[in-house]
Amino acid sequence: MGIQDIIEGKKQWRAHTARVKALPPDYRIVYKEMQKYFFKVGPIDLPDGPLLPGIVDFFETGAAAGKGVLELIGNDVAAFCDDLIKDAPTHADAYQASLNGGPGTAVK
Repeated sequence: MGIQDIIEGKKQWRAHTARVKALPPDYRIVYKEMQKYFFKVGPIDLPDGPLLPGIVDFFETGAAAGKGVLELIGNDVAAFCDDLIKDAPTHADAYQASLNGGPGTAVK
């Protein structure tokens, strides 16, 4: 990864956080909780993948339609998060595979 990649990644992350800050307060609170949850259990490709920007897209659309955040995702935020990443490999999966000596066990 070169310096240009790092700079570009930072620009993208700043633009992403600006979009989050523009959400209504209830959406921001739920997004921050989801983000914390994903960083704890989340998919390996979380920082570079489409999950977080996709959630912001979804939330922006819901807010524009005048819906409350829990109206979109339901009352169980963790269950909603789990459903979003149910098929994505997580760090826990990679760790378990490394303990079992399975293929593709190297985690970067």
